[in-house]
Amino acid sequence: MSGVVVLVLRLLLVVALYGFLGWALLTLWREINRLGISLAGRRIPALNLIVRHKQAPPIIKNFTQPSITIGRDPGCDIPLVDDTVSTRHAQLVYHHNQWWLEDLASTNGTMLNHIIITMPTVLTAGDEIRCGDTRLIVNLSSNIHVSPTQRLEKKP
Repeated sequence: MSGVVVLVLRLLLVVALYGFLGWALLTLWREINRLGISLAGRRIPALNLIVRHKQAPPIIKNFTQPSITIGRDPGCDIPLVDDTVSTRHAQLVYHHNQWWLEDLASTNGTMLNHIIITMPTVLTAGDEIRCGDTRLIVNLSSNIHVSPTQRLEKKP
């Protein structure tokens, strides 16, 4: 009779173990779904950049991705035809609900509003990024209306 009791106890232990594993997996699955829905609802705000190189007409680039690279490399998100720009010159990254500009150890440095940056710096609307002889004007709103002939100089 003690053999039957041991068998029943073992079966109860197995059922309890599988029940616990099932409960743990169900809890993990619910948490992953909750986080997925939360992340899907988060949107990266559009970033509009107006790219100007010397006397060339401005080019407007729109981005909704979280990371943007700037440089001479054709694989960059903003490839620049400028000999004073490094292959991978700078990077724009969206995190902590803000856009950040970071110099990628470029030869000539990256300037933000006429100041050389040495660490990641937060961008605001209207900021001017300089990579070599190329200027990029930052617009954080999604509705931008600039004609190609419009001057993009800062007003005094």
